[in-house]
Amino acid sequence: MFGTLDDFDELLSALHARGIRLIMDLVVNHTSDEHPWFQESRSSLDNPKRDWYIWRRPAEEVRADTGGREPNNWGSFFSGSAWELDEATGEYYLHLFSRKQPDLNWENPEVRAAVHDIMRWWLDRGVDGFRMDVINFISKDQRFLDGPVVHAPWGDGAEFYTAGPRNHEFLQEMHREVFGDDSDRLITVGEMLGATVESARLFTDPDRRELDMVFHFEHVMLDQGAHKWDVVPFGVLDLKRNVQRWQEGLADRGWNSLYWNNHDQPRAVSRFGDEALRERSAKALAVVLHLQRGTPYVYQGEELGMTNAGFASIDEFRDIESVNRYRAAIGAGDDPDATLAALNYMSRDNARTPMQWTAGENAGFTVGTPWMRVNANHDTVNVETEQGDPDSVLNFYRRIIRLRHEEPVVGQGDFTMELPDHERLFAYRRRLEDVELVVLANMSGDAVDVPDADLLRGEVIVANVRESTSPRLEPWECRVLRRTANGSE
Repeated sequence: MFGTLDDFDELLSALHARGIRLIMDLVVNHTSDEHPWFQESRSSLDNPKRDWYIWRRPAEEVRADTGGREPNNWGSFFSGSAWELDEATGEYYLHLFSRKQPDLNWENPEVRAAVHDIMRWWLDRGVDGFRMDVINFISKDQRFLDGPVVHAPWGDGAEFYTAGPRNHEFLQEMHREVFGDDSDRLITVGEMLGATVESARLFTDPDRRELDMVFHFEHVMLDQGAHKWDVVPFGVLDLKRNVQRWQEGLADRGWNSLYWNNHDQPRAVSRFGDEALRERSAKALAVVLHLQRGTPYVYQGEELGMTNAGFASIDEFRDIESVNRYRAAIGAGDDPDATLAALNYMSRDNARTPMQWTAGENAGFTVGTPWMRVNANHDTVNVETEQGDPDSVLNFYRRIIRLRHEEPVVGQGDFTMELPDHERLFAYRRRLEDVELVVLANMSGDAVDVPDADLLRGEVIVANVRESTSPRLEPWECRVLRRTANGSE
């Protein structure tokens, strides 16, 4: 890690010398409540930065629904109201997330100019772009109307701030003021909860000059029912239909970002794969994702096949959303064991256990005390062990990443879903000129026959099972076959 700007500059130079580009995380929908901007904003009603955040007077009367005087009924993503009363000034500030994360007021041009200055400062240091946190929440409908009640008494205000009235305007202004003529060398990706194929086409259309990619959430909500903690069985058919819709929807305009894991999602192997066949299912998930059309992302530990943590009690959780959910559920009389099971499946804390470098103490992550416990399987699932195993998940990831560089069809070819109604096989073709790749994966714990013999024609260039020539795929077996239009392999 770097401790000074000189250290950072040295690191960045070393990365660039190796052809590695560095993308910064940009969080500008909100700040910390300890940020100097907010400290000034809350200091008095007439402070020059008062309008840098979203402040509203209390409702004239106590609300019948919430029992408070909140300006509207919007709920926070982390439970409770999205409004916090500031006793000193007598007004409420908006926080869509934690009360310690007040939302900036993007209607104020001074706020936008300050954000642009921050971005230019990092670009001047040499960073290569930005991952923009919930960037489709920056524009709010200024009427601040109540939302439909989802978890009483709190309403869902998403329709009033998801891709809000001025969202595209703000991003086009950012592109113009910050990136300008350098936009072709930079990478911008927006995290967008609630993004649809249609909205993503607008955000990533090169002619509109907004963003290069978006992170959508549709595929990581397929195992959720009425809400995040309402866990439902994951269906391969649902996943295939979602992938096909996004691949086809952004085929001629825009670009896909591809991911299973990030800092807010549980581990893919535990969620979409099979812990009993951890290595094989981790490899199958990698093939299914990485050879699609788009830019793949690897989250720390995913390349090892890291799993969910298996927390024993609520005391082991650190995520504020998870802790708040447990308290609210138990307070409502829900079963503690069922509630803990849902948290163990879905909590973002599963992605935040220390990175597993070695089989040693604290997985080699620190000589101190980590902020949360290390996953118990770090003695076998770690970088040091997998480095030396040619058949490890880590080395499998390296192989498919090389394939993207070796085969132009991966980056540039078209996408065709095969066997769209098969409930266990995930199959698709990538084609560029006379080269075609066929991707096959059995996403189940049972052996499955491939019903179309043509899909098995070609040279097997990647596989997670040895001697993979049978017309039957073993549980969680995957293959990548290469052939050319003239039939050669």
